[in-house]
Parts: sequence; C-alpha cells; structure tokens
Amino acid sequence: MTDTLTIGVLLFDDVEELDVVGPWEVLGFWASHIASSPVQLLAVGPDAGAVVVCSKGLRLVADCGTNTAPPLDVLVHPGGNGTRTLVRDEGHLHWLRSLHERGTVLASVCTGSLVLAAAGLLAGRPATTHQHYLDKLTTIDGTVDVRAWERYVDDGDIVSSAGVSAGIDMALHLVTRFGGAEASAATCAGIQYEAPAGKGV
Repeated sequence: MTDTLTIGVLLFDDVEELDVVGPWEVLGFWASHIASSPVQLLAVGPDAGAVVVCSKGLRLVADCGTNTAPPLDVLVHPGGNGTRTLVRDEGHLHWLRSLHERGTVLASVCTGSLVLAAAGLLAGRPATTHQHYLDKLTTIDGTVDVRAWERYVDDGDIVSSAGVSAGIDMALHLVTRFGGAEASAATCAGIQYEAPAGKGV
C-alpha cells in the first residue's frame, strides 16, 4: 500500500443509487475531514468521463475508467439491476480477478457479491448479500458460506455487505479498518448516522 490510500467506487448502468452514494458519503467525509493520512476517492466507470444512469434515474460521472484507474487499494462494488449483466461479463470478471491478484480489497454492496461469486472469488468463503438474493448467491456458487443475518462480513481481502443501506455500515467498518475506531466514530458523528444493531465478522 502506498502512502495514499486509493479507493475506487464502481459505477455502471442500472447501479443502485445508495449502494454508490452511501459508501461515498462515509468514505468521502472521512477522507476530507478526519483521515490523518491522504485518502483518494475515485468514481471508476467504463471510461473516464462516462455518464452512467442509476436504477432510479440519477446520473453519475466517472473520474476514470477500469482500464485507466490508478492502482486501487480498495474497490467498492455496488449492486443493483446492472449486476445481472455483470455476472455474465467475462471481461469484467477478469478485471475483478486481476484486482484481487494484485492485492486490492474488494468490498461488495448488496448484489455486488453475486458478481464476486461469478468471478470465483467467494469460493469457500463467508459472504452476504441482499436478503432477497441469498439463494441466488448459493446458486452461483454453492460453496459460499452465506451469512444471512450479518450487515457486513469481513474476510480479509473480501468484504461484503447486505442490501442497500448496509453499504453505509460496511463503509464505516472500512474506516475503522484503515483509519481506526476513533475515525469511524468521528465520521458517524459528522454525518449524523447511528449504525443499526447487528454485528459483522
């Protein structure tokens, strides 16, 4: 890891809005107001300047493309209806495998974990996803140790969260992991967020 922690948040058409902007708000607030060392937060899309249309119509612009992004320490992979295409996109799956091989921490939100499973990255590992897609996760890879009631699951180089709003909790966990518990508490206070009861692993 370099002196700057570089975090990418993936954008794609039909992504779920809160899966993107929830973690972005947490990580961005930490990076801008709390972090004691530099944190670079990037929106990673198909290409630099690409505009993606989210599931409810919000349009977002990518800072860089998957092929032009700098080395990432963390990639947040959101969910949404667009993941139905990504689970069959061999180019995308290969890119995720390449990031994993280079040591990037892959953090999925909601059905983003289905894409990680399709890439073969959750084989034999604990993970979670949106409550309505738990069966789909095991259909993709029956070896996944599905943690149905966890808000997020940290398995080292793979972190997954449950549906939509759980991405906020996972992002706060990432702040704790990379910045410490005090930074996470300060971020919670700064965005006026009270994490729900429930514990990840």
